Amino acid sequence: MNETHVDQPHEKRNRVMAIVGAASGNLVEWFDFYIYASFALYFQHALTAPDMNDSARAIYVWGVFAASFFMRPIGSWLFGWIGDKYGRKKSMVISISLMAISSFLFAALPSYDQVGMIAPFLLLAVRLLQGLSVGGEYGTVATYMSEVALKGQRGFYASFQYVTLSGGQLLASLLGVIMLALMSREQLMDGGWRIPFVIGGMVAILSFFARRHLKETLSENDSNREESGSLNALFKNHWKTFLLVVGYTSAGSLCFYLITVYSKTYITGLGFSDRISGYMMTVALLVFMLVQPLFGMLSDRIGRRNCMMLFSIICAIFIYPVILIAMPYFHDSAVIVTLLLIFLMLLLSFYTSISGLVKAEMFPPHIRALGVGFAYAVGNAIFGGSAPAVALKFKALGHENIFFIYVMVMLIICLFCSMKLPKQPRYLHHDR
Repeated sequence: MNETHVDQPHEKRNRVMAIVGAASGNLVEWFDFYIYASFALYFQHALTAPDMNDSARAIYVWGVFAASFFMRPIGSWLFGWIGDKYGRKKSMVISISLMAISSFLFAALPSYDQVGMIAPFLLLAVRLLQGLSVGGEYGTVATYMSEVALKGQRGFYASFQYVTLSGGQLLASLLGVIMLALMSREQLMDGGWRIPFVIGGMVAILSFFARRHLKETLSENDSNREESGSLNALFKNHWKTFLLVVGYTSAGSLCFYLITVYSKTYITGLGFSDRISGYMMTVALLVFMLVQPLFGMLSDRIGRRNCMMLFSIICAIFIYPVILIAMPYFHDSAVIVTLLLIFLMLLLSFYTSISGLVKAEMFPPHIRALGVGFAYAVGNAIFGGSAPAVALKFKALGHENIFFIYVMVMLIICLFCSMKLPKQPRYLHHDR
C-alpha cells in the first residue's frame, strides 16, 4: 500500500476502518478457538471414555488442544501462500469461512455414549480443522494490519491485533461466566457446552461479510513475483530471519498460553471455584486487552527491540516467584491473586502488543504473510500450544517447578534473539 507524507483525514478514516474490519474477524477467530479452553471442563466427560479418571481426561483434552497447534504451520503455509500470491483479503475471507464451518461441526459432535471410541477421534479431527484456520489467521492479519497502519504509529495500530485476540479470549471467558450463572454445572456437562460453539459459528458468518469489504494492501507487482508466497524462497533467502523469529516467538507464545490459558486451571487448583476463577480471568483479560494500545504506543517511542528485551528480562525474573510462591501464599484472597495475574499480563504486553509487527518488519512484502505466519506457527506449535499439557504433566509427576524453570530458560533464549533484532527494521518501516 502506497503511503503519502501527509495523510488526509479521510485517508486516516479509511485506514482505521480497515484495521477495524480485519480486527473484528480476528476477534471472532480467536473467540471460536478459545471457547475450547473455556468449556473443556464441561465437554471432556461427554467426549472421552467413562473409565478414564479426571486427570487422564484433562491430559487428553489439553493434549488435543496442543495437537491443534501442529496444524498451524500447515495453515500458515497455505493461507500465507494465498495472502502473498492472491491477496491478504482473500486469505482472511477463506480462513474465517473455515472457522465458521469447524465451529458448527464442534457443536454437533456426537458423545461417547452415542458413538464410542469414535467420539474422541472426532474431537481431535474438528479441533485440527480449527487449528488450520487459526494458523492461517495470525500471519495474514498481522501482515495486513502492519501494512495498513500509519508510519510512526505502527506499534499503536498493530497492537489492535492482540486487542481483538485477547478480546476473543475475554468474550469466551465472559460467556463461560454468563453460562455458569444461567445453567448448572450438570446442565453444561449434559450438552450446554454446545451452545458457545453455535454462537461462534454464527458470529463467524457475520465477520465473513465484513471482511468481503476490506481493501487489498498487496501490490500487483509483489503478487506477480515468482517468489511470492514460496516456502522454498523463504528458506533459501530468509532462513536466518526465519530462525530468529521462531526463537523469540517460542518464548512469547509459551508465556502467553501459560499466563492467559493455563493460569485458569492453576488458580482453580489453588482452591477457587469455577465461577470465581472465571471472574478472576475475565477481569484480568479485560485489563490485558485495554493496555495493548498503550504498550504499542510505547514501542513507537522506544523501539520494538527494546520492548522485546524488556519482556524477556522482566518475565524471566518474575514469572517463577509470582506463580509458584506469591499465588499459593495468597490462595485465600481472590483480589490479590487477580492482581498478580494482571501484573503478569502487563509484563506479557511488552511482547503481545507488537507480536505481529515485530515479525512483519523482518520480511519483504512478497513473502511477508508466509514468513510471519509460518515462523509464528512453528514456534507456537512446539512451545505455545503444548504449555497447558506439559504443565499438567509435570504437575502430575510432582515436579511443577521444573516446568517454570523451562519457561525461564526459553525467556533467556528470547533475550538473545531480541538482541539480534535491528534497531531500525529493514522492511515495512521504509515501505512507500
